[in-house]
Amino acid sequence: MSGALETFEQAIADDLGSMKSCPHGLDCAHCPEALCVKIVAAADFPSEFGAFRILGFVNNKDGKDHTVVLKGEVGDGQGMLTRIHSACLTGDALGSRRCDCGPQLHEALRLIEREGRGLVLYHQAEGRGIGLANKLRAYVLQDRGLDTLEANTALGFRPDERDYAIPAEMLRRLGVRSVRLLTNNPDKVAALEAHGVQVAERVILQPSFHEDNARYLHTKLERFGHLLHLE
Repeated sequence: MSGALETFEQAIADDLGSMKSCPHGLDCAHCPEALCVKIVAAADFPSEFGAFRILGFVNNKDGKDHTVVLKGEVGDGQGMLTRIHSACLTGDALGSRRCDCGPQLHEALRLIEREGRGLVLYHQAEGRGIGLANKLRAYVLQDRGLDTLEANTALGFRPDERDYAIPAEMLRRLGVRSVRLLTNNPDKVAALEAHGVQVAERVILQPSFHEDNARYLHTKLERFGHLLHLE
């Protein structure tokens, strides 16, 4: 791990140095570049799923703090087992049974720990990109009978508002050249490839299916085109 530590520490030093010399300093919101992503922190991250490193990033596009949980060495950057996980406070932290987000995140971390090399990119794109408060507004509409796609559009959003430009640039910043993507969503594969990320393989994440998330998962399958096997 020492080689990776030196690499990340040098990357952080370079990025912080470039930010300090930037006319806008650390005020990324006013940076005129089309997209600028910097790595600013790397720390050991022991967890119940294994021993990882956690990396912090800043950018000039959305003002959000996206992170990477990394296992092992990036090395040549080829074939990294990767999960691009959209933040879900309700599922990831609070154990919501309305979705399968928490179980997907945990299974991805377990698989990456078992593999010995890979990463979870934690993408701050709550509610398919509409934000936490709007996701809770969508919950209200779902309680009245709409599915997740209908609820988002009823609030004036597209079915999926996520943009993968920043995750793609984060992967490039880490030296990742191709990924084995942990996802059931073919649109995510296409979106990453559109931003220059080579997806060498799609790796299935079998969802946890039960009464409370059955409609949510059927909507993923039938309306969003996710490749799922539901029992």
